[in-house]
Amino acid sequence: MSNAKPNMAVRIGGLSLPNPVLTASGTFGYAREFESLIDLNRLGGIIVKGLALKPVKGNPPPRIVETPCGMLNAIGLENVGIDAFVADKMPFLRTLRPPIIANIYGTSVAEYSELARRIDAIDGVSGVEVNISCPNVKAGGVVFGVDPVAAGSVVKAVRQSTRKTVIVKLSPNVTDVTVIARSAEAAGADALSLINTLTGMAIDIETRRPRLANITGGLSGPAIKPVALRMVWQVARATRLPVIGIGGIMKAEDAVEFFIAGAKAVQIGTANFVNPRSALEIIAGIERYLESHGIQDVGHLVGTLETG
Repeated sequence: MSNAKPNMAVRIGGLSLPNPVLTASGTFGYAREFESLIDLNRLGGIIVKGLALKPVKGNPPPRIVETPCGMLNAIGLENVGIDAFVADKMPFLRTLRPPIIANIYGTSVAEYSELARRIDAIDGVSGVEVNISCPNVKAGGVVFGVDPVAAGSVVKAVRQSTRKTVIVKLSPNVTDVTVIARSAEAAGADALSLINTLTGMAIDIETRRPRLANITGGLSGPAIKPVALRMVWQVARATRLPVIGIGGIMKAEDAVEFFIAGAKAVQIGTANFVNPRSALEIIAGIERYLESHGIQDVGHLVGTLETG
């Protein structure tokens, strides 16, 4: 029997990841926030907090509410803007070994295009994750990610503006996620990540007021894992693109479920708030699982769900 460790490396579009565990946008800041807590160079990849063309202050507090098996957030996409990101955040990010992926969002196709063009020129950023769970101000506030035509127009514009790997982050707040996934594939996406948060709310029964100032927010954490698994399985079967699974991954066994469902990689989000070492513990746990089951390559797990 070979004593060689399993191969944990995966390829997502043009990205070569040392292992299949990335940190999810919005849950890991710009990485430096975790520098004193974990060895950042052991991560498979780092997806930074969502970026817009201009700085955004976000929503007023309260912006986070704990829920049974998860949390609601209504941060409002607060970010430093692309200029400050390049000047203040990239010098540190360039010192790290894992691929850096910039998550972007806009309120028009032109904004997405301009952001992608700007990021294409940044040395040290390997890919772009496109958040399409945003309202299109020029179409009456309809969210890009719920309309296959609007989603496709954003992806096409981003694809034309950058040579870097383009990952499209899909919203679960749709009737059929595979329709949006196929639209993104046809428009030139290199990979798909899913799911983004589910829309939810919480109420204070003493004051009879919403517990979030924004009234509604995005639900994440273990509560959404079954939904995320189902959608990953559907999308992996409906497209030929590599899929990155997101949603309630708290331990290695959760990640393994996503691989079996068809994901080639996973993102760790809410778990970072509970245990800053979650991503590293999940990497180690995946490796132990592969060793104990005699699997030499993490890729051999992908899409192995038996339904017959």
